[in-house]
Amino acid sequence: MQLKREKRGFGVLEATGLRKEFGHKVAVEDVSFTLNKGELFGFLGPNGAGKTTTIRMLVGLLRPTRGEIQVAGVDLQRRPMEAKRRLGYVPDRPMVHDKLTGREFLRFMASLYDLPARAVDEADHWLEQFDLTESADDLISTYSHGMKQKIGLIGQLIHEPEVLLLDEPTVGLDPKSARTLRNVLNGLCAKGVTVLISTHLLPIAEMMCHRVGIMDRGRLIAIGSIAELQERYHTESNLEDLFLRLTEAAEGERRT
Repeated sequence: MQLKREKRGFGVLEATGLRKEFGHKVAVEDVSFTLNKGELFGFLGPNGAGKTTTIRMLVGLLRPTRGEIQVAGVDLQRRPMEAKRRLGYVPDRPMVHDKLTGREFLRFMASLYDLPARAVDEADHWLEQFDLTESADDLISTYSHGMKQKIGLIGQLIHEPEVLLLDEPTVGLDPKSARTLRNVLNGLCAKGVTVLISTHLLPIAEMMCHRVGIMDRGRLIAIGSIAELQERYHTESNLEDLFLRLTEAAEGERRT
């Protein structure tokens, strides 16, 4: 299935012709898209589709074999430090330090971005919003996975990134925390932050996201709002049915 390349134009996050090879294996092939200011974008695909590899390229943890990435007009490969200051990233397994307390971890994150000490104090409202105030002075080693997800996210919000990328952010969250996360992300987008989330939970993506991109076998096979995809593929199906239809069609094309 060939996807028409999006017209190149300035966006807050732009990927152009991304390709990633691991030896003889091509993990990502010709992925291009543009995300706009204040957009909440859902990155979807089966296991092994190339979502996490793409995200790691977008945040500078993996160097593309080919292609370009622009973060708010800054070339990630040519000016990595400047670009990364505009980014926030929380992987599916949050990068937190078990031997620090939650508050110490936030101080550490603030120091990485050369922020004043008051930045940690100003993060108290995030601790309260995610029900971590009482646990802020406990060692992170005592935190559940969901709590680590939340403190990891707060650590990325401290420097007020223009672009926030979250890989499976709802894994390990209880329903209340998942709702809090949705409210926080919607609030960030309303303030102009661009958010990309990778998720297997299609109803959440359908509820939250302005647009979605569907990956399969390393390629971006569809992109658009739910309404745009329904119109394009002449269906009134929900996102789950669209997802299955498109990925199964792509699988069928590979077999023929």
